[in-house]
Amino acid sequence: MKKNNKIPFKRILQQLNADLIGKDSYRGVTLTYAWLANQFGHISLGFIPTFLVYYFLHTSVLKSALYVAIFWSLFELYNFLGPLLSKRKSNTDVLSNQPKKTYVFKPRWFNVAFDTFTDVCFFTLGCFLFAFCILKLDDNDILIVLSILGLYLAFATRYWYVTKMYQFYARFPFQFRLSQWNFNINASDKLKVENFLSAKTNGNHLLIFGSLGAGKTSLGVGMLNELSIQNNSCLYVNAIKMFNYFFKEEGDLVSAYEIWNWKTANFLMIDDINPSEPIQDELISPTKLLSFIDTLKPENQKNRETLKNKNIIWVLGSKQSLDESHVDEWKDMLLKIGIEQHKIATINL
Repeated sequence: MKKNNKIPFKRILQQLNADLIGKDSYRGVTLTYAWLANQFGHISLGFIPTFLVYYFLHTSVLKSALYVAIFWSLFELYNFLGPLLSKRKSNTDVLSNQPKKTYVFKPRWFNVAFDTFTDVCFFTLGCFLFAFCILKLDDNDILIVLSILGLYLAFATRYWYVTKMYQFYARFPFQFRLSQWNFNINASDKLKVENFLSAKTNGNHLLIFGSLGAGKTSLGVGMLNELSIQNNSCLYVNAIKMFNYFFKEEGDLVSAYEIWNWKTANFLMIDDINPSEPIQDELISPTKLLSFIDTLKPENQKNRETLKNKNIIWVLGSKQSLDESHVDEWKDMLLKIGIEQHKIATINL
């Protein structure tokens, strides 16, 4: 799958500048700002305890740094191994909410391990920064440790900072990982989710039906979040707002607070196209939605072509009144747009 919308280096520097001077404190805390604050907190939790151990226990500064670094390493190892050992991926045909026993969707353990190791390195950096403050340039071992940590953390910081930008500009209504999703889903539908996430081509469409509280939105957000962590340009949008976007002119520019829009993002999630029970009426029919896509004209080829070639999660209404013919109406709408049938999948939660 071709990835576009790489975040420009200039935009990364602008975001970093805004975060470092506290600009976001008056226009909302961004994920990048929160991530930086978290890492400065990790450095402090290495620096201050090392000072306390050194001052009150009268141990050498190098041993104090090692003791605190080992403590935080064991703490993070416990946090990492706890979920890994206590939960297992479920292999049953119907996967249900068993939050303390199984994962419906297995976490990306390498990504979690990378995050955990990065935290440990920031803790350790704080420990040895205190040691450097005491010994300065007199101890080569401390200089070597700080150099190695500095090189690794420069790489890790760039990755995580840019990744947080991809997550932030996806405009999720809440932060949610797919591994946190613990609602009921059939094994066949679970496979459709995994196929959508691993698809190597564009133009894949996933229709999600389900009752209120069945986990439609959280499933879509979880999927989109995993894709944004892989540095795909993603966008969450509410259906009502999306209806208006269809009518925006081709020349409309991306706002100053956006990097991509619905036309340029790799992945799109359209949420709440219809309500769930107790409202039984389908307020937006496939025919009505298609008329919005066509901007109330006989046909809007540009909008159709954009949707056809984009990977989209469509979150629809209740499953209570759904039968095969009803589902086919939505599939038929996508077919009219020009989407190939084998690229359309349906999930009924």
